[in-house]
Amino acid sequence: MRWLWIDRVVELVPREKLVAVKGISLAEEHLHDHFAAEGDLAPLPVMPASLIVEGMAQSAGILVGHAGDFQEKVLLAKVSRAEITADPVPGYTLRHTATLTHYDAAGASCKGVVELIDPAAPEADPTPIAEIDLMFAHADNNMSGIELPEGNFVFSESFRTLLRSSGIATDF
Repeated sequence: MRWLWIDRVVELVPREKLVAVKGISLAEEHLHDHFAAEGDLAPLPVMPASLIVEGMAQSAGILVGHAGDFQEKVLLAKVSRAEITADPVPGYTLRHTATLTHYDAAGASCKGVVELIDPAAPEADPTPIAEIDLMFAHADNNMSGIELPEGNFVFSESFRTLLRSSGIATDF
């Protein structure tokens, strides 16, 4: 994957929990069209809900991948639930907390909570803005019999760089 929707892993409890953060910056190209000025309406740049879900999927996917020592090709199989209650804007930070609820040879499931952090009020408690439940498949264990390319194409060099810069070993 070329686009990363998390900036750093700040906590990893193997096979339990992963916490990652994403700073929202007005320099991000997608914010200029979401939502652009129109007529008398001023622009209202907000982080699209789909990218909030993707950030959680990447956070939870790393947790699942780490649980199997990155030997499996971990693919998002299903978003079971996604409830988002606020539209984050530039200048805030998203904190994705993924908790592993099930793991076996076929795949895994995770529960996720996304919180909004206001850097201008560091003493304030983060505001929960989303609950996202996800299911993952271990692609090499698919029942279709389809052979996939060798190597772990899911955890690309971008993910390895993210993991290394977050202090997580990348021996895969």
